[in-house]
Amino acid sequence: MTQPTTQPNDLALFIDPRGNKHIHKLTPRGRLQTNHGEILFADIIGLPWGSQVQTHLGKTYLMVQPNLHDLLLNIRRAGTIMYPKDMGFILINMNIIHGVNVIEAGTGSGALAMMLALAVGSEGHVYSYDSRDDMQVLARRNLESIGLSNRVTFKCQDIAFGFDQSGVDALFLDLPNPEDYIPVVRAALRPGGFFGSLLPTTNQVSRLLEALQAHDFAFIEVCEILLRYYKPVPARLRPDDRLVAHTGFLVFARPIITGTSKPDQGE
Repeated sequence: MTQPTTQPNDLALFIDPRGNKHIHKLTPRGRLQTNHGEILFADIIGLPWGSQVQTHLGKTYLMVQPNLHDLLLNIRRAGTIMYPKDMGFILINMNIIHGVNVIEAGTGSGALAMMLALAVGSEGHVYSYDSRDDMQVLARRNLESIGLSNRVTFKCQDIAFGFDQSGVDALFLDLPNPEDYIPVVRAALRPGGFFGSLLPTTNQVSRLLEALQAHDFAFIEVCEILLRYYKPVPARLRPDDRLVAHTGFLVFARPIITGTSKPDQGE
């Protein structure tokens, strides 16, 4: 089997002698400049992935393809991004799969939009709303860097006036006051669709729960995802010193049609 090699404009992850990570696009005239020296990309394009490459000072870096976790944590950001541990559970719990249409409000740096765009594939679509144009400019650049911008439509507008789409499969709010927008959420979601939100504090969650109950949402769930790594040393296997603990409360619910009854079997 032919071993895959690096090609021009590939994204590459470089890991330095201390384990620090650097992601760069391998442009023929580009270079990685670090405290350990520099690496000219023209010299390493065509090498197999997993190669060890050296700087002009003789320091060794490992070059591999970045995974989605690496891309999400290393995108250009203007604030705090959602953690991959939360995003993965959002995709599963909200049934965001190939071909579905999704709305997100609170574009931020585009990390969740990136994950959603990958999940819905070329057959689905993501509509991302934010009231700040500068945030969407950054998000658009991040999506363009990995070739996914054609799957996302950015909308710079206040969602208090509603969404431009209706009957979507899933809708996620990454906003501090999602309870204020539940009526417009319900108007945009198809009956039985999937709603989700991420909030940092319990009092925010309580306000959202009251709004969901008042607008006929069911199957309401609240949870948080904790992630703990272990030191991969066979003789001293133990938890890592740092724990990715509370990053937010996830709230999920589904809009239902009230006042309906199941037809008789004879009908």
